[in-house]
Amino acid sequence: MRAKVFSIALLAAAVLGVSAGVSHLPQVNAAAPAAVSAPAVSQPAAQQPTAVQTLPDFAAIAEANKGAVVNITSTSTAKAESGDGLPEGLEDLPPQFRRFFEQQQPQAPRIRQGMGSGFIVDADGTILTNAHVVDGADEVRVRLTDRREFKGKVIGADKASDIAVVKIEAKGLPVVKLGDPAQTRVGEWVLAIGSPFGFENTVTAGIVSATSRSLPDGTYVPFIQTDAAVNPGNSGGPLFNLKGEVIGINSQIYSRSGGFQGIAFAVPIDVASHVKQELVAHGRVERGRLGVHIQEVTQSLAESFGLDRPRGALVAQVEKGSPAEKAGLKAGDVLLGVNGKAVERSAEIPPLVAAVKPGNKATLNVWRDGKKQDLAVTVGRLDADKTAEAASPGNEKADTGKLGLAVRPSKEGLVVEKVTGPAARAGLQEGDVVTAVNGKPVKSVDDLRKAADQAKGSVALLVRRGEDTVFVPIEVG
Repeated sequence: MRAKVFSIALLAAAVLGVSAGVSHLPQVNAAAPAAVSAPAVSQPAAQQPTAVQTLPDFAAIAEANKGAVVNITSTSTAKAESGDGLPEGLEDLPPQFRRFFEQQQPQAPRIRQGMGSGFIVDADGTILTNAHVVDGADEVRVRLTDRREFKGKVIGADKASDIAVVKIEAKGLPVVKLGDPAQTRVGEWVLAIGSPFGFENTVTAGIVSATSRSLPDGTYVPFIQTDAAVNPGNSGGPLFNLKGEVIGINSQIYSRSGGFQGIAFAVPIDVASHVKQELVAHGRVERGRLGVHIQEVTQSLAESFGLDRPRGALVAQVEKGSPAEKAGLKAGDVLLGVNGKAVERSAEIPPLVAAVKPGNKATLNVWRDGKKQDLAVTVGRLDADKTAEAASPGNEKADTGKLGLAVRPSKEGLVVEKVTGPAARAGLQEGDVVTAVNGKPVKSVDDLRKAADQAKGSVALLVRRGEDTVFVPIEVG
């Protein structure tokens, strides 16, 4: 769960403490006669009973859906920073000697583990979670509520929406029902299920605090804001409505402490479902682009441009050669709608435009010179580095293969340039030279790749490090 610092002045609230305990009230014997009879008094006309609202049955929703919520553990390898660990007793050496001894110390890779949540949307093992839960992972493990564990394959991840698709090899799994976030109202009860701090299948409840909320780093997502308690580990878990339908994926919290402080954000499930379809079909998500810089319309700006009230998005700049420029959009125009959907705030423009398939036409409702007009624009494509990226097959880095190695040929063999995953866990380091696999010499990258592809379980690499040569067994990813 990504936590953001929320800087706002807080008013101190006085809290009255109420002690809960046994009520020491006098007991009344229903069979005993009253000591004094009360005089008869006239009674007012009987009032109609008012409807009493009770809390929703959270237990039924939790019971029906707990089997479809999973725990996700991601493992990644990071190289240790240089300068770690001088030999004992040499800590006070001058800098020039420290560098010499530090260079002699092997820099062991560090294994990092992250934990999050996810939920099953297809009985054959398709899971939705957050992209940041599996970002950079060398290995993904998925644990079900019945304690079965599976190796997960990342089909694709979209950082812009923070959505990832993970697949496990299983059949007949329980699945969640998907709802319509557009029908969600502020004040509705919602339920979150996930693994905060590793406590699996934790259920928390709250209400919808706001809809279509824009965040600084969530430009293309109209978040659902809730006050249901979510914490690190809840990332990727589902947010249910009272019908037991998933309406969002818990993604972020705003916090000063890193823990829950009453403000959480979920990606609407319709956005996540669209991203899933794109990732499964194409391996990436294509988003539309106008090529404009926009800003919020304030009261004074609305008056300046002759608007009846602050609304829409003011175009501050039009990029040269952009789809917006070709359509005739100008700085000073106010965008009031896209394809018939009214725009109240500037933050609504990016997701609306991004949802248009590149190459398709869109109609912009524009306020210009005191009157409305429509402009037709052929939407462009958002830059690739801002769109989705699919993971390579098998969830490994593209240049490291099943062994977690990036190598280059040399006269001595294959020089290791990068180490991740299985190779890092086996202790290989940059600069090692691989000379043979399972006793057979290797001279090219293809030789190593073929040996890894043909291997079952593990391979034995003959590795030379300095003057030493040793076989190192590596589990094939």
